[in-house]
Amino acid sequence: MKPLKVPGPKARALIERDASVISPSYPRGYPFVMDHGRGTEVWDVDGNRFLDFAAGIAVVSTGHSHPEVVKAIQEQAEKFIHISSDFYHTKWIELAERLDQIAPFKEHAVSFMANSGAEAVEAAVKLARYHTGRMNFIAFTGAFHGRTMGAIAFTASKPVYRRGFYPLMPGVIHVPYPNPYRPVLERRPGEDYGETVVRYIEEQVFAHIVPPDEVAGVLVETIQGEGGYVVPPPGFYPALRKLCDKYGILLITDEVQSGMGRTGKWWAIEHFGVEPDIVTSAKGIASGMPLGVAIARRSVMDWEKGAHGNTYGGNPVACAAALATIDLIEKQYLRNAAEMGRYTMDALAEIMARHPSIGDVRGLGLMIGVEFVRDRESREPAETLRDRVVNLAFERGLLLLGCGKSVIRIAPPLSVSKSEIDEGLQIFEEAVSLAEKEIAHA
Repeated sequence: MKPLKVPGPKARALIERDASVISPSYPRGYPFVMDHGRGTEVWDVDGNRFLDFAAGIAVVSTGHSHPEVVKAIQEQAEKFIHISSDFYHTKWIELAERLDQIAPFKEHAVSFMANSGAEAVEAAVKLARYHTGRMNFIAFTGAFHGRTMGAIAFTASKPVYRRGFYPLMPGVIHVPYPNPYRPVLERRPGEDYGETVVRYIEEQVFAHIVPPDEVAGVLVETIQGEGGYVVPPPGFYPALRKLCDKYGILLITDEVQSGMGRTGKWWAIEHFGVEPDIVTSAKGIASGMPLGVAIARRSVMDWEKGAHGNTYGGNPVACAAALATIDLIEKQYLRNAAEMGRYTMDALAEIMARHPSIGDVRGLGLMIGVEFVRDRESREPAETLRDRVVNLAFERGLLLLGCGKSVIRIAPPLSVSKSEIDEGLQIFEEAVSLAEKEIAHA
């Protein structure tokens, strides 16, 4: 496929302006400057068309500017745009009722609404401390839960997120996430690696570091996102739920990226047959409008008036977008995510067979990770090659994002079509072939 002329002159001019007025802390990748989008397609300011297989980091779940979401936003904006959480409005009551219906536990759900995933995590952590009267938490290496000062104490995917910000919130103990492709603990006969990690928590962490009766919660991404789109073994969550029940610890699943239909079910935890006590949601919940929610069992969300609050959380326009999003996912895109996910995984398995630089393909629904390695035997991460694939794909009209050390995430909108998957994977494989040749001749 012929490369596009990117960045074009308009994009270059805007990037130059951006550099003089925007914080340098943003982790920019390649020079894409968006003009407009529809569904899985986006166009830059110079008129170049791209397929978006990143979906704004799994945010635009119903595709860019879905007409029904746009209509819901417009209709609510014409009525009123804001009323603080000191008062009431219909949309957030309706949204909380819908979340109660789809929450991943049988007990009735109560929601605390915020503006982002990090805020939802902050609310979940505060609630866990309040409800249990305990101070400490278990978290996992490779995790990403946000960059605010509480959430960053749990985030452990890259040192850059923590550099310069110590001391962090105390009381967070990290253990290895059960990555079947890159295990770091010794597994006993008959265990799956998820059970090994849970045994490590009980036998090592609880025995030597923190007493379990002083642990408020275990905070875990159901499927790790930033850490590499890692799907844990099937025994992990049943064993973790059993451990939490044994010691009165809350199980908090971070579904900011994996929830809202991304994996072909409302919540990724449903694939494992386990009910959490609190689940956090954001990203895909409102198709791009800023909204985050901590959803807890009614018996857990027992804090008193004034214990936690938020000015903008549950914004009526964002809630209207979320209600339209949930309707669309329920009627069309939950099934499509499952079907297109299986189709994409099968196609990627065929691509992997043709390319020795691909060490692993994993995922559920449309949350798929492709891990690049120097060779499959050593499994040494091939970060330079991964980055080159991302850039070559951009130059040919496909937006991708990396994660982990050497993983590319495949996370298009849940509305993606089979023809768009085919077109995107054709570009992807071409980029892989070119990157492999460049590395071989370097």
